[in-house]
Amino acid sequence: MGKHTDLLARHKEVLPAWLALYYSEPISLVDGEGRYVTDAEGNRYLDFFGGILTTMSGYRVPEVVEAIKAQADKMLHTSTLYLIESQIELAEKIADLSGIPDAKVFFTNSGTEANDTALMLATQYRKSNQILALRGSYHGKSHSAVAITGQRSWSATSLSPFQVTYVHGGYKLRSPFGHLPDKEFTQACVNDLRDLLDIATAGDVAAMIAEPVQGVGGFVTPPDGFFGALKEVLDEHGILFITDEVQTGWGRTGEHFWGYQAHGITPDLLTFAKGLGNGLAMAGVVARPEIMDCLKANSISTFGGNPLATAGALANLNFVLENDLQTNALKVGNRLKNGLHSIADDVPEIVEVRGKGLMLGVEFGRDGDGSPNPELTARVMEEAKVEALLIGKGGLYGNTLRIAPPLSITEDEADEGLEKLRAAINRAREK
Repeated sequence: MGKHTDLLARHKEVLPAWLALYYSEPISLVDGEGRYVTDAEGNRYLDFFGGILTTMSGYRVPEVVEAIKAQADKMLHTSTLYLIESQIELAEKIADLSGIPDAKVFFTNSGTEANDTALMLATQYRKSNQILALRGSYHGKSHSAVAITGQRSWSATSLSPFQVTYVHGGYKLRSPFGHLPDKEFTQACVNDLRDLLDIATAGDVAAMIAEPVQGVGGFVTPPDGFFGALKEVLDEHGILFITDEVQTGWGRTGEHFWGYQAHGITPDLLTFAKGLGNGLAMAGVVARPEIMDCLKANSISTFGGNPLATAGALANLNFVLENDLQTNALKVGNRLKNGLHSIADDVPEIVEVRGKGLMLGVEFGRDGDGSPNPELTARVMEEAKVEALLIGKGGLYGNTLRIAPPLSITEDEADEGLEKLRAAINRAREK
């Protein structure tokens, strides 16, 4: 019995059946360096998914590793009942980068928890439990985050602490407005938002929460300015805008440091997670001071912003900024996207290549009518693993590849990944 087979048997005995695993024969990753990882049986892979966009700077980055080691040699934990210098310094830097005037920051452990906090702040500030969310959205696994998730396959319950209205997002491919040019498409969604506010809400809506590029939704990318047009309507009603930057933040889209910046707006609240910690549990909320300070009850965070996480995240953020990984994301991302379009020219089942920077989606449909093709997508995933390439999967119908390597990826590694992916797609189509 191989190591992976043994681990899978043990996994099934003690972990939930609903805990998703990739591949018909799941693997355990035990080591990594740069953009490559090694599994428990010694196989080496080029990682084009980075632990769901979490390993942002790459594996075994010396500056980050040394910062973690130095803090671990002193102290791992104190809690927010005490002053934490690295937490304060990181908050200062994030507040300055956020674009939100006079911003304040609260640290959590995950994007789910960050979105929970943002929703609590918004509903308390506005004295309303009404939330606008996007169709095709995903914001986490908690009770409140599931309540605003616009995908049936990720919605474990219909019970909700909110009154949620789902509005049209930027998924043009299968939208009833998708045939329209970008400007007219955006206007149609704006008109629909106005109708929904009149028809499906009771007034005094608390907030809209949106991912600038939908992550689990399959890297759905709206036209630039889309959320700016929606926010004009929100502003007329005093409705807050929460930008969920858990996957789009820190320069991943290449053109901007935050996803929201493609839309000419300033959000009221911003949530972040994943890439900042480069593998450490690190997330948080940024908000205008009057919103952040609106809670009247006592609160702490036992683990959020702990010394180890903030020391590592601070080193990682400095590494991203000092090495201008945003520019690398734009340059190598464009190279990857061009390569994906070249592959798509020869593969009629690829119905769309989309995304920005190092956040790229490849959606598969059936040859002929373009209807979702999750079976082919799953085969491509398996064949990519055979090619020693790790990629992600998502989309409303599970028919989209998600390609999001670390921001430090090189052009040679991008070319290597494209070659592996082309071979995987060709074999998957033959089968």
